[in-house]
Amino acid sequence: MTKYTGKSLEEALAAAAEDKNCAVEDLQYTVTEEKDGGLLGIGKSVTVEAFTMDDVKEFLFDYLGDYFTGIDLDIEVAIEERPDGFIINLNADNNAVLIGKMGKTLAAFNTVARAAVNAEFKKRIDVLIDVNHYKEERYAKLRSMAKRTAKQVQRSHVDAALDPMPNDERKAIHKALADWHNISTESEGEGNARHIVIKYVEDAPAEEAETEEAE
Repeated sequence: MTKYTGKSLEEALAAAAEDKNCAVEDLQYTVTEEKDGGLLGIGKSVTVEAFTMDDVKEFLFDYLGDYFTGIDLDIEVAIEERPDGFIINLNADNNAVLIGKMGKTLAAFNTVARAAVNAEFKKRIDVLIDVNHYKEERYAKLRSMAKRTAKQVQRSHVDAALDPMPNDERKAIHKALADWHNISTESEGEGNARHIVIKYVEDAPAEEAETEEAE
């Protein structure tokens, strides 16, 4: 990232905004250095590293282009910006190779790409790489499976552990069951064994509920 220096944070950000031809509000930044300038304030300065989401998008295009050129694979890349990050859809002659068995190749590529983006911009940015909408369909299947399992847990009051899955798939299930009555979801395990447990949660006793409302 490019660094910008000014006598104050506002001045440094103004310089970054002018350079990137954007509003200051569109910048994301990290202060990398501050000099107080002593008693008289002479030499006071603030240095920031600043970027916009357009910079992230450009980085993703370049990163993916270099990667697939390196392995001599022709591929279509479409990047959609969303409020919480980016969804990248890839399409090639042989999408099955990009997805891999049980989506493991795609999951590994997601991990590497996210690490590259976060390292470049020193900030966690949500990036999801999909292949011909495989993930979109996968999420739909997982949500249906999780809801069926949650209904069983509601009836039986017995917790259910799901198969291990990557973070983005666990997140889809957490979100799908977030408002379910008597149901909570927790991720357990480490590394490749990390999985979701759908748990039954008892209703709060009437006296406790009344106390909580009174407070």
